[in-house]
Amino acid sequence: MAKLRKQNIFNTTTAAIKFVLFWVMVVIQLPILVLLPRRAAVHYMPVFMWFLIKLAGIKIVVHGKLSDRRPLMVVANHISVFELATFPCVFRGSFIAKKEMENWPLVGWVAKKFGVIFVDRRPSHARDALAVVQNAVKNVTYPMILFPEGTTTNGAYVKPFKSTLFSFVENSNITVQPMAMHYRYRDGSVIDEQTLADHFAYFDNAKMDMGPRCKIERSAFGQVFHIMMLGGFTVEITLLPPPSLDGMDRKQIAETLQKIVSDKYMELKDKK
Repeated sequence: MAKLRKQNIFNTTTAAIKFVLFWVMVVIQLPILVLLPRRAAVHYMPVFMWFLIKLAGIKIVVHGKLSDRRPLMVVANHISVFELATFPCVFRGSFIAKKEMENWPLVGWVAKKFGVIFVDRRPSHARDALAVVQNAVKNVTYPMILFPEGTTTNGAYVKPFKSTLFSFVENSNITVQPMAMHYRYRDGSVIDEQTLADHFAYFDNAKMDMGPRCKIERSAFGQVFHIMMLGGFTVEITLLPPPSLDGMDRKQIAETLQKIVSDKYMELKDKK
């Protein structure tokens, strides 16, 4: 089994240099984003994210094939902020995100340029969310990625999917493809649940229903620095066949997709 890189002066200094380089690359690329129209910026996102992937030491392994059908919605479990970088690099697509993110300084503006669709997830706003997503998805040729758990987890399980997020799938021509994603050490060996929670996941202890709690909760950028210090990890992505959702309401759709993703994730996460 791979050993976790320990924090020392050398690793901390190396991480600090990488972290500064990451922000330098962000600043350099901002003028490019300003000049690019939104549709072009979406296709530039993999270039933008590539620097973070390389500097953080993220290795990506993909199993399965992305559906050729369009419009396409890919639904996946969510463990850390690094999926926001790894998925666009692999699929050349964008995301559906929570409405609150739209107002985050700099991050919200960059996300808009990258074609992110912001949705109010409150049940009382389901109809408005439906209109926003349907209008956006039907006009794009790239896949849109959704994290239906509504939050990141500690990697011990997959939370129930929020059914309100699937209002736009009911009685539509949108193809939904489930995807299970799990983390490994860079050599491919299994990360135990406590280590995953402590070092590789990014989540809020208060939102976890089961599994280990992390000893130190970090901010998103704090987690990026921490992973740079640890030397990175492997993201394994398993694409599954799109199931038939005909005749299902949004709750049935959410339950069906959650079971598919959860069953595959639980099968793979501890497999040696």
